[in-house]
Amino acid sequence: MSHTKDRYSIENTDYTVGQDNIQKWGFDVHNPVFGISAGAIILFLIALLASDADTAKAALDGMKWQVIGNFDSFFMWSANLFVIFCVALIVSPYGKIRIGGTEAKAEHSTLSWMSMLFAAGMGIGLMFWGVAEPVAYFTGWYETPLGVEAYSPEAAKLALGATIYNWGIHGWAIYAIVALALAFFTFNKGMPLSIRSIFYPLLGDRTWGWFGHIVDIIAVLATLFGLATSLGLGAQQAASGINHVFGTEGGIGMQLGVIAVITLLATISVIRGINGGVKVLSNINMVVAFALLVFVTIAGGMVGLEAVPTALMGYIENFIPLSNPHGREDETWMQGWTVFYWAWWISWSPFVGMFIARISKGRTIREFIVAVLFIPTAVIVIWMAIFGGIAIDQVANKVGEIGMNGLKDITLSLFHTYDALPMSTVLSVVSIGLIMVFFITSSDSGSLVIDSITSGGKVDAPVPQRVFWAVMGGAIAAVLLWVGGTESIQALQAGTVSMALPFAFILLLMCWSLILGLRTEMQHHKLSYA
Repeated sequence: MSHTKDRYSIENTDYTVGQDNIQKWGFDVHNPVFGISAGAIILFLIALLASDADTAKAALDGMKWQVIGNFDSFFMWSANLFVIFCVALIVSPYGKIRIGGTEAKAEHSTLSWMSMLFAAGMGIGLMFWGVAEPVAYFTGWYETPLGVEAYSPEAAKLALGATIYNWGIHGWAIYAIVALALAFFTFNKGMPLSIRSIFYPLLGDRTWGWFGHIVDIIAVLATLFGLATSLGLGAQQAASGINHVFGTEGGIGMQLGVIAVITLLATISVIRGINGGVKVLSNINMVVAFALLVFVTIAGGMVGLEAVPTALMGYIENFIPLSNPHGREDETWMQGWTVFYWAWWISWSPFVGMFIARISKGRTIREFIVAVLFIPTAVIVIWMAIFGGIAIDQVANKVGEIGMNGLKDITLSLFHTYDALPMSTVLSVVSIGLIMVFFITSSDSGSLVIDSITSGGKVDAPVPQRVFWAVMGGAIAAVLLWVGGTESIQALQAGTVSMALPFAFILLLMCWSLILGLRTEMQHHKLSYA
């Protein structure tokens, strides 16, 4: 039952990898997934150019808040169930199963593997929200978690704990389920690296029909729009940082320039593939990010380091209250932050999950889930505690711009915090570089993921196809900024989050289908896993 065979090893399907593909103009694409996805994106861009950004934002915002307001308990309980499901897999006999089969070997060192997890799944968010989110919770910028009194000592502890909660185990459980299911059905069962493959135990050969087409198209659109949204927001943060540090006044032109540079470098990286591109950049980023963390800790007078145990206890003590959706006094905060985050994690899960699956062959399920859940969460605890702790201390003692005026411009919150530290210019320049490289690795890995889905699950798509999707992501972000700036970016973000509702149901079905697949694996390898 080798994963190298062309035919699928689950049951008796006759479907063959790439049998519905069309080879033309240097492309190798799945019909109709590629055509419908590309066509929908082109129509979206045309509609955006022809419409009013404010109107689009108002409509999509309304839909987003309808989804969040009506399905908040569903999102909260789904995220809780995903955590429970992952923990159950860790302690169950299924944890012994090795991704790729009993003889499979890891293709990447543990350090490189962790670096790529970090770069694809959370690097961007840590740079953007590491200061802004804890300060927002501490000051009540948009309500406070669990209704705690703003600016109080308890608010400081809960601000750090709630930030870690929104970026910690729950979100990574969502990624872990998608990643594990994709990796298992691809490397153990010989199926294409595509979302539809996960549902073969439930649907049989109907998986290769229109149900599978729709699932894959939704995954492509969610991935591409999510990437474009992040590219746009990242371009605004990087441009704001450049203007702040160097005294320039570049507006939309600067932002478009940043997107052009990121897209160009991401295209070069995606041509080089995982080993020559995103892996190298991720390893570099890990070193730079660690050096930045150490320097900020020292420059902050160890205030950030002292906040680590406070943040950890704030997370542990409030884990259950923050997970409970019922009878909350802080319902507005819960919907605006946690439910929004769960929807955002779910909408990003095809992208990050598939990328994690591609780099995780050779790991046991127990090793895989422990690493994906707890290693990033540990990094988040340290990062958010240090950056957030320093920023909260500045607010509490009215130090610097952020201490005196709070969150006036979220894109500048990190740089305003640096202004009150030694060597602030150096810190800002390093951070701008780090932000841009994180966006390059995200664009790169996102393009590789879309390549796999739109090529019928093939792992190595032709180079012209990789270039097409890398350029398309940058083009969408550029058009969004050109037409409506922040309004268009936020409109697309609202649309992406709204797509999370149907995908949440897909994730729940995914858990069931994965268990069915794991049962067949255990039956076929009783001696190996005994």
